[in-house]
Amino acid sequence: MPEREHTGSDDTGPVGGRRRELPAVPPARQRPAPPAEQPGHHPTTEIDLSRGIPAPPRHETTEIDLSGGWPQHLRVPPPPAPPRRGGRVMGVDVGSVRVGVALSDPTGTLASPLETLRRSRDGADLDRLAQLVAEHEVTEVVVGEPRHLSGASGASARDADAYSQALAGRIADVPVHLIDERLSTVTAAQHLRAGGIDSRRQRPVIDQAAAVVILQHYLDARQARP
Repeated sequence: MPEREHTGSDDTGPVGGRRRELPAVPPARQRPAPPAEQPGHHPTTEIDLSRGIPAPPRHETTEIDLSGGWPQHLRVPPPPAPPRRGGRVMGVDVGSVRVGVALSDPTGTLASPLETLRRSRDGADLDRLAQLVAEHEVTEVVVGEPRHLSGASGASARDADAYSQALAGRIADVPVHLIDERLSTVTAAQHLRAGGIDSRRQRPVIDQAAAVVILQHYLDARQARP
């Protein structure tokens, strides 16, 4: 009779036989505990209510009384003076028959005679002046305004003013100035006589000489300004 096999509660195979070696089961890994939640930080601002609840901000305009003029503390400072222009300056002596023209050196220091033009009803003399301005790269034009010794202006002064305005319309980018030219012709005649030119030979050049006097007076006054 064959021998019966018995099993034990702690055996993994037949009794009396070789027990099977089973692979060891690794121990279960412990899961890390979740980090404790940090409470949120909500800073508060202390408000001083000892004097009551503060009023909300107001957005209103303030009326300014301008009946006495613009307030001194609100005045806008004047813009800086424009830089002094360099370059040649042209002087013009306007006569009823002829127009004398003078021109300065490039530094605007010394005036010299340039040309004498004949007044023309069709404006040819004005066109020639505009041509000279462009040719010599003139930056300013000075027109003499003949006045009486008392300072009053007459027909000649009005004619010079109209002439300067007509010239300004032809050279819009170049400023035209009117300056007092009292005794400019007399001064020019004296200079010519001192240079050995008698009155009979002065007529062809007296207008240019008068333009030189006008221009030189303007240049000297400009140099004297700070």
